[in-house]
Amino acid sequence: MSEKRYYSSFTDDFEQTKDQDYKLPEDYKWIRTDIFSKFLSGLTYGLAVILGGIYCKAVLHIKFKGRKNLKAVKCGFFVYGNHTQPFGDVVIPAIGLLPKRIYTVVSPANYGIPFIGKILPFLGALPIADSLHGMKELTKAMEQRLRKNHPIVIYPEAHVWEYYTGIRPFADTSFKFPVKFQKPAFALTVTYRKGKFFKRPVTEVFLDGPFYPNGNTLKEKTADLHGKIYSQMLKRSKNSNYSYIEYIKTEENTTTDKS
Repeated sequence: MSEKRYYSSFTDDFEQTKDQDYKLPEDYKWIRTDIFSKFLSGLTYGLAVILGGIYCKAVLHIKFKGRKNLKAVKCGFFVYGNHTQPFGDVVIPAIGLLPKRIYTVVSPANYGIPFIGKILPFLGALPIADSLHGMKELTKAMEQRLRKNHPIVIYPEAHVWEYYTGIRPFADTSFKFPVKFQKPAFALTVTYRKGKFFKRPVTEVFLDGPFYPNGNTLKEKTADLHGKIYSQMLKRSKNSNYSYIEYIKTEENTTTDKS
């Protein structure tokens, strides 16, 4: 029998960190330019790609489809994905978008995870800021990464629902970034299919795009791009045919049940 998880809202969080309310220090640096940080960043990212590649093959049994779509874009761009793997979502886009190096927008709560939180800055994390100064620094960091043709990955669903096969509703807030920087966007949709030899499903990842917004105002373009990405992810999610973890809607948020 599959594991069952009960939820009352699509915003329920099943992955609580040790320090869920972690706040970024006021002197946090989104871009680190010293030689030691650059060296450590290259080393950490390289090891993450190698180990992540092994994990993707051995545990997730991963297959990528649509990588050829990336060839249509020579500049930096944004990638929007469904959030279904606690560790896998760190490495799936990194493997799928090789040889490009990715940078990922993350919640500050991730910095409260023992060990992982310490290396996030070197893996290319771009933490969401809760202050005007922080948002300006985040925007400047995005601009610099895009200028060097790096992809920026965003998980608009916010919370991880492990092995969830649907697409949860998400706001259009983060879609203002491609509009602001005038960059294309891609949809990265992770789906799960029944495997022949393993209990864990085969993970199929679809890369679709590029998508460009239509409209006259920032609001119109943001909404249009959100609609295009969301619709494409919904379409691709239909390829899932196996629920390794079953999510059940209830009036009360109860605990996980393994049966």
